[in-house]
Amino acid sequence: MATSNRIIKKYPNRRLYDTEISSYITLEEVRQLVLDGEIFEVRDAKTNDDLTRSVLLQIIAEHEQQGAPMFSVPLLTQIIRFYGDALQGLMGPYLERSMQVFLEQQQQFRKQLTSVVGQTPWAMLNDLTTRNMDLWQNLQRSLVESANARTAAKPAPDGNAAAGNSGAGHAHGGAPPRPVGAKSGGKSPR
Repeated sequence: MATSNRIIKKYPNRRLYDTEISSYITLEEVRQLVLDGEIFEVRDAKTNDDLTRSVLLQIIAEHEQQGAPMFSVPLLTQIIRFYGDALQGLMGPYLERSMQVFLEQQQQFRKQLTSVVGQTPWAMLNDLTTRNMDLWQNLQRSLVESANARTAAKPAPDGNAAAGNSGAGHAHGGAPPRPVGAKSGGKSPR
């Protein structure tokens, strides 16, 4: 995590220039900086005005249009109603504190879950997925072995036992002859 503020300049063409890496970056890369816990400011390249809030709001707006939005219409309506209200100055700190309490509770829940179960929810899900895949592969193996055992136990039309999938034991050296009327690649009629 950076100790000083990283400066990102926003140009009139809406391009964002990260001064730390001397390169243009996308809005998604700015979002990644947030996820990585980087401290940064977005500044207007001409006026040096702080544009950090507007860029963060732009990221939120883009993500609200995708998938499952976090902010419902009634919630956004209520937030808009607070602008210009006597309580507007209290709303920001209230929302910040509510988010902080939520994050603390989430972290506490994860710790409790880890101590009870002994692993993180993702590790549990990975273990469950691995076990399910193992069970599925064992089931498939059993079905194949069962089908092979049935094939080996059935007498061939000439009276000899079939020799599995190799085709050995047949005079023509290939697969056993199909019953009359059977379609290629399909199951034989019963």
